[in-house]
Amino acid sequence: MDRIHRWYDYITFNIYFLGLTTLSQTNGTVIPLLVEHFMGSEEKGTYFGIYRLWTLMMALLAQAFFGMLSDRSRSRMGRRRPFILTGTLLDVVFVAAIALTAGMAAYSIDGGQNVTGFWLMFGIAVLLQISSNIAQAAQQGVMPDLVPVEKRGRFSAVKAMLELPIPLILVALVIGPIFKIETLSFAAKIAAGLGAAVGVVVLTMLVAMLIPEQRREDAPPPLDWQPFLRLLAMTAVFTAIILGTGWLSTQVQVLIKAVESLPALMVTMGLVGLAAMLISVGLGVWLSVQISVGAEARRNPSFTWWVVNRLAFLVGATNLSTFVVYYFQARLGYEKTEAAAPAFILQLFVGVFILLSALPAGWLTDRFGKKRIAALSGIIGAIGTAVALSYPSLPVIYVGGSIIGIATGLFFTANWALGTVLVPKAEAGRYLGISNLAGAGAGAVGAYIGGPIADFVSSRAQELTGTEGLGYLLLFGIYGVMFLLSTVSLIWVREER
Repeated sequence: MDRIHRWYDYITFNIYFLGLTTLSQTNGTVIPLLVEHFMGSEEKGTYFGIYRLWTLMMALLAQAFFGMLSDRSRSRMGRRRPFILTGTLLDVVFVAAIALTAGMAAYSIDGGQNVTGFWLMFGIAVLLQISSNIAQAAQQGVMPDLVPVEKRGRFSAVKAMLELPIPLILVALVIGPIFKIETLSFAAKIAAGLGAAVGVVVLTMLVAMLIPEQRREDAPPPLDWQPFLRLLAMTAVFTAIILGTGWLSTQVQVLIKAVESLPALMVTMGLVGLAAMLISVGLGVWLSVQISVGAEARRNPSFTWWVVNRLAFLVGATNLSTFVVYYFQARLGYEKTEAAAPAFILQLFVGVFILLSALPAGWLTDRFGKKRIAALSGIIGAIGTAVALSYPSLPVIYVGGSIIGIATGLFFTANWALGTVLVPKAEAGRYLGISNLAGAGAGAVGAYIGGPIADFVSSRAQELTGTEGLGYLLLFGIYGVMFLLSTVSLIWVREER
């Protein structure tokens, strides 16, 4: 771009990330409610795990594929804007379709599960992931296209603010109150919440259309399928590992179903869930690195352990947020959409403390070392989880969530800074691309393996003692241990100071 950057370019180049995260965070509360609406309470964790696994893997592949297509675009509108516009328009259609499914028949004791409703919603959600990533893949190319290297730090800082803490706060203050309106039906609350979120997406898209892209007249670059094929292979292998470990954990459930001791049941399933997640993280990362960089990985083992650290931490952070609606229902007795309002308020606390910790995290990382701050973030995350689980009270949970927000702000700064010094400079893109698999894989690992465990333990605890909520208490405890194990993985990372 020939012209000098203006102050508003910092907004127009990055504001679409605000819309993407707003929709994602709203879906993070709405979709669990819809799964429960169709499948009932006893199997909601299992079916939500299925939803998370396949939609996240589809999102990963769609983002890579449409990123390649936008790289080759020679449209009159520019390289990226046509994809942002197209993806957003499709988002409107698919979000409206998901909202309409909320009006379908719900689970009932007499009528049973509405399996058709669930799979219809699931299919539309897969399409929504594709359309969202048509736009997101293009949006991620705006900064490399138009911002010179010496200014990318400042543009990235604005991006970070618009991508995470501000959307969390916006969703809590604007969309959260919708679910407190008692006069609205379940379907109306879902439709209003999703409508507000997609409205933000459309508004940010319109601002993004002001990005001063120009049509490129040079020939498009050659279409290199190798990176996408490697990602496809990595995704297939990683998905197979998650499916395998998930299957093994369900077989253990069959074997111990007759156990009459609740403590023995809790300990056994806790160890099984933790082992399954560890195998998925460790084996999944190792095979992914082998597929992506091959023999070079043996000369740089610190990189593999860095990815393990990233994935293990995100398994905890991502899934604590994902299952919080079910946790509020199980531990605090909220009914269906009643749990949405406090869940959104929790997002507000987390977002504020991510913002507060992210600001000094860069200085702390430079002063004390990237590895030390990344390790500290895992310990703080585990402490926050322990606080949140210590007592079934909203104020206590908000305090725990705030501590986890601090840990998350520190982690995202320190872990990424550590990764950038562990990869070869000449191949940084190829190496760091694996981190996309960690981001998507975290939700898949934690939900697909953890959901059925929470359902099973909750059901058996109810039968044995009449106690409710123990399944999700156990599951959140597993996520807290994953924070600690992310810190342990850094023992094998060598940081050059």
